[in-house]
Amino acid sequence: MRPEGNGKEGFRLIVNGGIGSGKSTVLRMLEQRGVVVIEADKIGHQVLEPEGEAFAAVSARWPQAVVAGKVVRGLLAAIVFNDTEELRSLEAICHPFIAAEINRRSEAAGSRDVALELPVDADLVGAGWLRLAIVAPRDRRIERAIDRGMDGADVSRRIDAQPDREAWIDNADFVIDNTGSLDELDAAVQQVVATLRA
Repeated sequence: MRPEGNGKEGFRLIVNGGIGSGKSTVLRMLEQRGVVVIEADKIGHQVLEPEGEAFAAVSARWPQAVVAGKVVRGLLAAIVFNDTEELRSLEAICHPFIAAEINRRSEAAGSRDVALELPVDADLVGAGWLRLAIVAPRDRRIERAIDRGMDGADVSRRIDAQPDREAWIDNADFVIDNTGSLDELDAAVQQVVATLRA
């Protein structure tokens, strides 16, 4: 697919890749270049808050994940990430609300460039979005996640549950291999942005 977003129209870019690949760092680098950043995971948190659109349905479906009137994401994750059907049920409830908020924020950005961090391989946006996959070796990804305070065994389980490197690459219009230094990553991000803005 050829990059869109020439002239007055800003580009629309999905940033994805597995846990520990460096998506958050790439988002910061994009933001420094004037790109509007939308994080689907943060929106996912918001829709599960007591005032969020998905709270009532989720708390009714999984009351064991509700403590003191709030959905405890760790308890919910322990249920759904070990059962494909349960995960699909959660996605069926939450994804429409997440997709609507992503669309609202993208439209509000107008002609500005927008990057959407999408940690799952879900179809939450319409046409016109390009995909940037951030990939890195498994051991580096585990090391980075542990440095952020996560449990190594939990990280390995999450990696196993996510699409593999080839799947991210196959679905991408751009790929950045985040094996090297921060300077190398920054240069790669700059190259993608320059291509999209050309």
